[in-house]
Amino acid sequence: MGSENNAKSMSIIVTKGTLDWAYPPFILATTAAAMGLDVTMFFTFYGLTLLKKDLNLKVNPLGNAAMEMPVGGGHMAMPNILAAMPGATALTTAMLKNMTKKKGVASIEELRELAVESDINMIACQMTMDLFEYKRDDMIDGLTIGGAASWVEVATKSDINLYI
Repeated sequence: MGSENNAKSMSIIVTKGTLDWAYPPFILATTAAAMGLDVTMFFTFYGLTLLKKDLNLKVNPLGNAAMEMPVGGGHMAMPNILAAMPGATALTTAMLKNMTKKKGVASIEELRELAVESDINMIACQMTMDLFEYKRDDMIDGLTIGGAASWVEVATKSDINLYI
């Protein structure tokens, strides 16, 4: 396959706003932009919180059966009974933040800043902003406010469309 068949544009719908779900869209978007793709991210429902100036992202272990943390040379899954205990979310959030920092993984704030610097078109869903009563001043600079039609217009021309 020659380079003429390579994708040139990508769109991502971002629907989740927890710390663990924030990494995939930002990593994929910034990587694609670094590879020369024209990238659009559409933030809707809980994904919209990732565009707020003040991030307070958490990881909820409850019902997250795939969540395993490296412990003592192995991996430990948190049983749902422990995940339901008070403080479990704070514990797993601190563990993930510590683990990403120790491994040199960029923070969500850093990845989001890179997305802005990479000219990624970040669209905040107007309907979701209205629904959750977010104001433009609550959000970071460098984004567009638009509706589903804004994403559809981009998606119909994109080589790659992802839903995260």
